[in-house]
Amino acid sequence: MFSTVIKIIICRYFSGCTVKSSKHTMAGGGVTGALLYAVSAAVLGMLQFGFNTGVINAPRPFIENFISEQYQASPSLVFSIIVSIFAIGGMIGCPFASWMLEKYGRKNALLVNATLGVLGAILMGFSKLADSVEMIIIGRFIIGVNCGFATTASPTYVSEVAPVRLRGAFGTVNQLAVAFGLVGAQILGIDMILGSNEGWPWLLGLAIFPSAIQFVMVIFAPESPRYLLLVARDEERSRAELAKLRGTSEIDDEINDMHVEDRAARQEEKFTIKDLFVIRALRMPLIIGVVMHLSQQLGGINAVLYYSTTIFVGAGLTEENARLSSIGVGSMLFIMALVSIPLMDRLGRRTLQLGGLAGMAVFSVLMTVAFFTYENNTTMSIFAVIFTFMYVAFFGVGPSSIPWMLLSELFGQGARSAAVSVGAFVNWLANFIVGLTFIPMSEALGNYVFLPYTVLLILFFIFTYLKLPETKNRTIEEVTALFKK
Repeated sequence: MFSTVIKIIICRYFSGCTVKSSKHTMAGGGVTGALLYAVSAAVLGMLQFGFNTGVINAPRPFIENFISEQYQASPSLVFSIIVSIFAIGGMIGCPFASWMLEKYGRKNALLVNATLGVLGAILMGFSKLADSVEMIIIGRFIIGVNCGFATTASPTYVSEVAPVRLRGAFGTVNQLAVAFGLVGAQILGIDMILGSNEGWPWLLGLAIFPSAIQFVMVIFAPESPRYLLLVARDEERSRAELAKLRGTSEIDDEINDMHVEDRAARQEEKFTIKDLFVIRALRMPLIIGVVMHLSQQLGGINAVLYYSTTIFVGAGLTEENARLSSIGVGSMLFIMALVSIPLMDRLGRRTLQLGGLAGMAVFSVLMTVAFFTYENNTTMSIFAVIFTFMYVAFFGVGPSSIPWMLLSELFGQGARSAAVSVGAFVNWLANFIVGLTFIPMSEALGNYVFLPYTVLLILFFIFTYLKLPETKNRTIEEVTALFKK
């Protein structure tokens, strides 16, 4: 499945592209069977991320009934903890991945992470049988570590095995895998499949399959040639793995390019996280990058991804229709991930981010109007769903992927790793805040629950308009020079 998607992306959006098996050579590096296999194995971790973002949505009433059977505490509060503990795990998984990737290599790191995914899925899947809410919470935390790990490990591995000229195209596959996993979880959560009192443990436990399949696939995948050459210092094995990935023995140019990049990186001054806050030329791009990450989460998108079924029921839909409508949320995200690929380098990061934030703000207001008026006009229930889809669509235009790209484009090699780490931590922290607070906010504000997100989206738009430079077609040196002036 992923191999087919990757072929479509490469050949649709990048001119002069052909696909050959690993038995054929391709000047300059191209798409081979071995490369497609390696990328497919890695992005299963991102599929797991999407699946576990969307899977908790539909079974909320059944899980809350299970909670009420075990505890006297508020079921909605405990459910909020189950949802948000996923992000706490993600905050731990990101730095854990960075350490594992450098210490033990890309393949071993992916294998360890796949094992975590299997463990988390088993705990969640058997929680009802064991009459244990704690197993859901612990399993959800572990699967959060797994997904946070994947958001660091999968893009790293994919960028290192892909040819330089195709890294952008292969990088988009990570976002597509997230959206694909999200849609899959929402489809499986409908009433006639696993969206029932008997089916919800199976639904949560299905997370075992992406991790188990990834574990088996990674065993036979190549190690990153870049890691072998520049970290492990094993040039012979690096050449062997690179030749397998490229389907040719003519790899001297690529090996030499890696050496050149490595020498240049070693000559650059290294900066710590503390330096990012102390040095003025680094502080402003860090603030911009952090605000972009906050705009991705505090604009309310995960309130929709985690709770769209609850939102649609609140807008007047039946439980069954609400679950069916939730499938459209993930589908819209998948479609917009495809649409944004050719737009990214044509319109630029700044334009897409501004357009995305503005669209989200407009449709969050329209969602609020629809939620408030549906009781007097049942047609507004349909518009509430449509406006929610459009809100998600504008998120997919820019805020979905641009914050992850920007920190790499705002910082030179010496400060990039520290900046990306800060951005990932802030992103997961904001994710946790949204997951934990949406239900209490919904109970307190009712149909006005999206207005706080609207206010934040307007503030993020203003900040982006005033502070974010366009990075399209600019070198790292040109971008960093803007902040030194």
